[in-house]
Amino acid sequence: QVNLVESGGGVVQAGGSLRLSCTASGSNFGDYTVAWFRQTTEKEREFVSLITGRGRGGRTYYGDSVKGRYTMSRDNAKMTVYLQMDSLKPEDTAVYFCAADRHLIVSTYRVASQYDHWGQGTQVTVFS
Repeated sequence: QVNLVESGGGVVQAGGSLRLSCTASGSNFGDYTVAWFRQTTEKEREFVSLITGRGRGGRTYYGDSVKGRYTMSRDNAKMTVYLQMDSLKPEDTAVYFCAADRHLIVSTYRVASQYDHWGQGTQVTVFS
């Protein structure tokens, strides 16, 4: 069981940067795949990025809309994952959630319903 808390959201001008953090409490955090999803009132929860657990090499995956602009990393000693968001656009505005799970298979990595543990979300607003 892990509990997740996101931080780092805020308001930024287009072209700017933000870094989100997701800090966990619990055990065996390093074994968890951790993902970021985002959601607006108009759209369903969208996959943003993920990083696999140490058993799967800590690989990163990104959604097409953020590839090349966002970078995800993790520090297992601090039980924290980070999402560095650069070249932000107004369409990146959303509530960003982190999610974690230990038992995913590759084909379900991007499926929100497959994650058992969720944070409360942090708002990111990008203005032009």
